Amino acid sequence: MKVVLLNIYATLPAERYGGVERIMWWLGRDLASRGHEVSYLVLDGSCPFARVIRYDRRRPLDAQLPADADVVHVQHILPRGESIGRPHLHTLHGSGSRFVELDRNTVFISREQAGRFGSRSFIHNGVDWRDYGPPALEASRTGLHFLGDAAWKVKNLRGAIRVARLAGEELHVAGGSRLNFRMGFRLTLSQKVRFHGWVGQEQKRRILAGSKGLVYPVRWREPFGLALVESLYFGCPVFGTPYGSLPEIVPPDVGFLSASSEELAEAVRDAARMDPRRCHAHAVARFGVRAMADKYLEAYERVLAGETLHAERPRRIHPPDAGLLPFD
Repeated sequence: MKVVLLNIYATLPAERYGGVERIMWWLGRDLASRGHEVSYLVLDGSCPFARVIRYDRRRPLDAQLPADADVVHVQHILPRGESIGRPHLHTLHGSGSRFVELDRNTVFISREQAGRFGSRSFIHNGVDWRDYGPPALEASRTGLHFLGDAAWKVKNLRGAIRVARLAGEELHVAGGSRLNFRMGFRLTLSQKVRFHGWVGQEQKRRILAGSKGLVYPVRWREPFGLALVESLYFGCPVFGTPYGSLPEIVPPDVGFLSASSEELAEAVRDAARMDPRRCHAHAVARFGVRAMADKYLEAYERVLAGETLHAERPRRIHPPDAGLLPFD
């Protein structure tokens, strides 16, 4: 099968953050390893296992696709006025909050995200664990970590700092700086909060390998949360809020969910009850790239057979949240 993975905002490979880009990379690599012919239509980049086509803003998107492509897998909502004139599907990686209706071939990335549009169909993101190496699950651990865009208010770094302070733990922040102007002013004075900036894969491994757990008190309906499964893979339980995908990704034996900083801090103090080996096994069993690629191949076959993934266009049945979800 000849598959095009399309993301006109992406640069490959993703060296630091780039959650969507990494999912695209892992999916394409797995498909290529099975003998499928993979192309990326992206803003820029290079790839050793697939053809890279650089997106040209001056030309219609459909005209830039390879003429012999069997299926096009779009990783975002298409810009206004653009269309794909061949078998295709769309993965909705974000919340889709601006849209009432979506394409009939939309793929959701969690059960909760699908439910917002009246759908029961979803494919969880999958990680290629070969890029992370074997975790040292028996190693001693100190402190906690926060993983994500620290400047983005919905990620709630302030809340994570509060939980760590109440629990009496040091917090390592991967994905931000002590002084932030990018999305509102924030200056963190506490020396028990260590900022590592935008980390690469090796530095991330070191932080997660030595952490007691991920503090993830998001204040929005997280569509998936790659930080969750990365942390679990390294044996780190998750202490977060019960919003979005978290309840389906973090069962009670590998984490604790609450919108109360006091309750999360109490759970952190009892983190030793959660076995790092159980956390790791949960991530490997449920969120590997192979399982994700299997399900996407099934979806590709359906659209190639002339089916649509939804009988009707998925339509938002829950209004977007008016502001930040509760956290105290």
